[in-house]
Amino acid sequence: MSKNNEKILDCLSKIFQSEMAGIMRYLHYSFMIMGHNRIPIQKWFRDQAQEATDHAILAGEKITSMGGHPPMISAKVEESNQHTIDQILKESLSFEEEALGFYKDLAKLAVEADDIALEEFARTMVKDETDHIHEVQKMLRKD
Repeated sequence: MSKNNEKILDCLSKIFQSEMAGIMRYLHYSFMIMGHNRIPIQKWFRDQAQEATDHAILAGEKITSMGGHPPMISAKVEESNQHTIDQILKESLSFEEEALGFYKDLAKLAVEADDIALEEFARTMVKDETDHIHEVQKMLRKD
């Protein structure tokens, strides 16, 4: 296996672990939402958990396509025990920004490897994560 493929597999493994942590994180958040806006916010977090599942599946398939083995662990999920909507959204924003960084790293590695399909995958995921970050930023705005 080439050094570049090892770097790509390492990056994909970080992405996979991050998305697996996102599933747990967003499901947990959906359980902790209380108050009169619970139903739409809970649904939004469960939709995010499903999106993280979809992203983990795509990353896992890329890993196995390259001869790798998706890890059986997720990234660490911090628990602040602060469950206000603002706090949860701030934590979500931090998580999404980290995931965006992993996908940007993957895009660079794909360009270096001249792997157009992997680059397209990474670019699509960068767009999805960026859109998600923008939505969370809007949800945090008070104006």
